[in-house]
Amino acid sequence: MKQFYKSKNLLRLSFLAVILFSVASVFNSCKDDDDEEQFQDHLVKFEAKIIPGTPAPTPPIHIFKTIVTQVGTVQNTIFDHVGLVWSSDEFFVNSSQSQLNLDANAELPNANSQLELTLYIDGEVAKTVKTTPGAGTKSASIDYSFLEL
Repeated sequence: MKQFYKSKNLLRLSFLAVILFSVASVFNSCKDDDDEEQFQDHLVKFEAKIIPGTPAPTPPIHIFKTIVTQVGTVQNTIFDHVGLVWSSDEFFVNSSQSQLNLDANAELPNANSQLELTLYIDGEVAKTVKTTPGAGTKSASIDYSFLEL
């Protein structure tokens, strides 16, 4: 009879250990779900530059035909910007927006002219793209994602 009593206690103790382990596992998995990736704010600036090359064109007019910026799903388009450099103001972007895009095309005057796009994040160059040298209409694009794939 005593052996039956001991095995019954052992069974109850085993059952209690399994229940405690299950409850601890559930709490631990819920704790991991609450610690999702924290998004951060970043200081972002877009810049587009025409490198005119030589000789200087006459008259010295440089035109960006189109400059398109996109942060997340919000898009901004600028047409016919005159000058060698266009840059956005610095602004904060939360990394939850995930995607940044800068596209530009410009009329370049010389065979050694280039279009250069630069993306700054937190004051540092995150990405730069240059077109191949050449005269005529050239286009460049930068795509940047905060999400690691």
